[in-house]
Order: sequence, then C-alpha cells, then structure tokens
Amino acid sequence: MESKLVFEVKVSNKRLIAIPKAVAERLGVVEGMKLRLYVEGDKIVLEPVRDALWFAIYGPKVARITFEEIEEESIREQEKLTDIT
Repeated sequence: MESKLVFEVKVSNKRLIAIPKAVAERLGVVEGMKLRLYVEGDKIVLEPVRDALWFAIYGPKVARITFEEIEEESIREQEKLTDIT
C-alpha cells in the first residue's frame, strides 16, 4: 500500500494554494500542467489531467505491436489507395 502524504497549505488572499514539492514530484505535476478540481463531500480533490502523450509514454500498455506489423498495415492501406485511383 502506498504511503499517505499529508501537508497543510495556506490559502492566499487570492484563494491560491501552493502544491508541496513532494506532492508535485510524486504525481508528475509540472508548470503549465492542467489539474482537475472537484468537491467530494467536504473535501477538495485535485488530480492531474493526463493528455494523450502522457498516456502513450506512461499509461498502461494494453497491446504490443511490432514494427513489422505496422509496416504490413501501411502497405495494405497504401494498396487500398492505389486500387481506388
């Protein structure tokens, strides 16, 4: 089981908070990244919004494909285009 990080943060006069470095590093939160904020009961929840590139690099892998399979599919698709013209 993952250990729980607990921090107290202060809300600024503009209602801003700083994400502690340990939390940002653990979740891969970097400058410019989007976060989703929602209310769950009496709690505020923030979670990273993952884009397609993040999923391609770090996300779960559901299938494997070889370069040869990609090349074969490319050839089949090119042949379809040639048959149309």
